[in-house]
Amino acid sequence: MTPQTLEREFDVVIIGAGAVGENVADRAVQGGLTVVVIEAELVGGECSYWACMPSKALLRSGTALHGAQTVPGAEEAVTRTLDAAAVLKRRDYMTANWQDDGAVKWLEGAGIELIRGRGRLTGPLAVDVAGLDGNTYRLKARHAVVLATGSTPNRPPIKGLAELQVWGTREATSAKEIPERLAVLGGGVAGTELAQAFARLGADVTLVARSGLLASFPAEASSLVAAGLRADGVEIRLGTSAESIHENDDGTFTLTLRDRTAGEQGTVTADKVLVSTGRHPALEGLGLESVGFRAQDGQPLRLPTDSTGLVQGVEGTQPWLYAVGDAAGKNYFTHQGKYEARATGDAIAARAKGELEGTPAAWSRYAQTANQHAVPSVVFTDPELAAVGRTLEQARKDGYNASSVELPIEVSGSSLHSEHYAGWAQLVVDEDRRVLLGATFAGPDVGELLHAATIAVVGEVPLDRLWHAVPSFPTISEVWLRLLEKYGL
Repeated sequence: MTPQTLEREFDVVIIGAGAVGENVADRAVQGGLTVVVIEAELVGGECSYWACMPSKALLRSGTALHGAQTVPGAEEAVTRTLDAAAVLKRRDYMTANWQDDGAVKWLEGAGIELIRGRGRLTGPLAVDVAGLDGNTYRLKARHAVVLATGSTPNRPPIKGLAELQVWGTREATSAKEIPERLAVLGGGVAGTELAQAFARLGADVTLVARSGLLASFPAEASSLVAAGLRADGVEIRLGTSAESIHENDDGTFTLTLRDRTAGEQGTVTADKVLVSTGRHPALEGLGLESVGFRAQDGQPLRLPTDSTGLVQGVEGTQPWLYAVGDAAGKNYFTHQGKYEARATGDAIAARAKGELEGTPAAWSRYAQTANQHAVPSVVFTDPELAAVGRTLEQARKDGYNASSVELPIEVSGSSLHSEHYAGWAQLVVDEDRRVLLGATFAGPDVGELLHAATIAVVGEVPLDRLWHAVPSFPTISEVWLRLLEKYGL
């Protein structure tokens, strides 16, 4: 068929059909608006196919096996190592074999229209789509355009890297076989998780980080994760930068490294190199210059947004452009992006009906207030690392009269959980109001402790009242009681 130019009009146009775009669309439709989402890749986005789901599937089997190996009785029954082929097969199942039929069916059932293609702003409330079907779609939005385009990996300035085909997180999480040797560049969450996953699947892993491992977390917590990785045979080189990389005649790669403290150089040779050095909002090629936004000094473009996701300083006579999730550049977590999306979708519908003007009240259904106070995160290594809210340093920097209480996790529940359980916990307290500002837990399966802490921070539960939240015995949650006792209650 001859390609056509088709003109369409909707209440809301959303660029990006990942988890965040889907949630904005769902809330807007529930609010009575017509919605179209534009997607050039798989509906469901990065989390479903290349990030959260496949990476956790790669990790889970090793964690389950190691858990059995730490409990007498179960330990004696474990006689085999991980079956890498079976792990990869389960990973494929968790990603629906990189098919988005189910996600598309959900869109249809929710009354959300899908156009497969690449969207680009051409002016206020106007989006052109280069359709994958060959057609051009000129879309007009009556109320809002939402950027839910996710993020893209940073590319570090390593000599020779630009010319080589190395792994990013996508290639690692979708790998069809386990390399004999893997070098991981980056000590953040993704690099750390994937280093352990591949080590437990049989790879000889070297992790290289310019600074510390999981440096945004308290050192007592991240040190337990480092010990876990080393126990799995991961060689960790901290305070080390990759100066250059080249490909050898046999298809392997050699990295030249420099110790940033001693200044000494060395090399690492690996069959695959995974670059995991952070991400930035995926805003390139979206036509933002047509509404007054341009990147400055070669830096990635970032958009200022308010508590509803509304982009500030946009050309037009009404508020209309929103950025949500990774595209907004505030928090790179799927769960937090979906939270933002729900608030944004509700705000768009309310503004369309004239029910919302200006800035909404904090903690209302239209405001992303938790972004400033209670962003939960879990590092799914073994041991796990879970945190919400502010660290002690962040709290004091933000002007709070803050204190902290911390101790090892040594309760009856942890002793029952496994032999030689090693864990650590911290609460950060606002002394003026006697409420929690943050919490951190490190240890096997501590991710399941996190939601209680999130509720305490969001609800601003007074410590005197929290004292009456009695933890069940014998569970690891008993650490809450011990923390409050150490605080002085």
